[in-house]
Amino acid sequence: MVRMVDADYLVVGAGAVGMAFTDALIDHADVRVVMVDRRATVGGHWRDAYPFVRLHQASAFYGVASTLLGGGRRQTEGPETGLHERATVAEICAYYDHVLADRMTGPGKVDFFGECDYVGEHTFVSRTTGERFEVPQRCRIVDARHLAPDIPATTPPPFDVADGARVIPINDLATLTESPSQYVVVGSGKTATDAIVWLLTQGVGPDAICWVRPRDPWMLNRAVVQPDPAIFLGMVGDTMQAAGAAATLEDFFVRLEGAGIMFRVDRSVMPTMAKTPTLAAWELDHLRTVEHVVRLGHIRSVGPGRITLAHGSVSIAKDAVVVHCAAAGLKYPPPVDIWGPSAITVQPIRAGFPCFGAALAGYVEATRDDCADKNRLCPPTPLSDTMASWARMTVLGARATASFGAEPDIKAWADGVPLNPARIPPDHPTSAALDVALARLQTHAEYGLARLAEWSGVARPTS
Repeated sequence: MVRMVDADYLVVGAGAVGMAFTDALIDHADVRVVMVDRRATVGGHWRDAYPFVRLHQASAFYGVASTLLGGGRRQTEGPETGLHERATVAEICAYYDHVLADRMTGPGKVDFFGECDYVGEHTFVSRTTGERFEVPQRCRIVDARHLAPDIPATTPPPFDVADGARVIPINDLATLTESPSQYVVVGSGKTATDAIVWLLTQGVGPDAICWVRPRDPWMLNRAVVQPDPAIFLGMVGDTMQAAGAAATLEDFFVRLEGAGIMFRVDRSVMPTMAKTPTLAAWELDHLRTVEHVVRLGHIRSVGPGRITLAHGSVSIAKDAVVVHCAAAGLKYPPPVDIWGPSAITVQPIRAGFPCFGAALAGYVEATRDDCADKNRLCPPTPLSDTMASWARMTVLGARATASFGAEPDIKAWADGVPLNPARIPPDHPTSAALDVALARLQTHAEYGLARLAEWSGVARPTS
């Protein structure tokens, strides 16, 4: 028996991307939406996140377009005084509950079905009861799971674990009842840095931490990625200036470091990873206190007292706790048109700000009819993993911004949305700092983007 559910759109995935797309869509079109998710409620991977995680970027850049996450406040105490607030996992989950109830299901624009799997053919199935649901064939399918991250809490470690070895996901750090003599943190990205900073702030000594870092990472200085147009656009202008002046791609990143835009943990090592999460200067100072760093590639197996890696092995304490932070948080499938023949596949448009891209796609879907025109306005931008792919992401993101920004209504909408990092609100006061930032960006953007395109192999636009 199949239960029919009337809807114009079926959004598969109720994490940050699905919520941002749906919010913008219902705000600008008179449509009925069904959202399904395998979890019991909305919020995606945040429902399984480790308890001490915060957004790594300002709260204002995250969530849905209609409803500001947090109060747009600056921090007034602590090591990030003056920077914009960053929401905790509890605040993020409560925020999405509020958006679902007050913006979506309450007004009757959205029907949410939790604990359900989409099985194709306009059909989804309850994981709890097995009941099957079907939406009309005219209903547009929206795939909001295309780049859904894997996280340690729900992903086994990508290496063998022998009997007697103790391997835990980062989530379990906060519930340990006994302290080992050594913590071995596995991973090069944001999750691993969170684990190390948390351990250090809890009083664990740096000598008790071993950091298995297969690749050294470049990270963005959080202080220059802020919801202030003079700061953000100034950073973009400085980036373009550095690109224009650099002799090589490596030289470019070193110049970004010198300009206070990029961080690396060890100045003697040239990083090869450039997923570029944001990091604060105080966190960097903590990370640099950990001197036991293992750079022997990815782990193959963990046994009592020993780790075997791709390029060797190392001894660890017999009672060591190995902290799994090595899930594939970012995904790199080949980009496809967002508006395809069978589904709308939501992807980053300005990478680094997934909620803005998803909301933008929702707005364009609500205000345009022709799919070819929508794809022209909103080409997807692949996420970055290396220095070359970061340069490519920057070039393609700039081109996408120029494309959708040339449409007066989209520009007006984007300038009114806090999710947009590059927005200049209509009521924003003029300032000398903003004038200088815009002038620097205008001076250096064309040549800087040309150099980045050259280093990353991006072809010139065809028109």
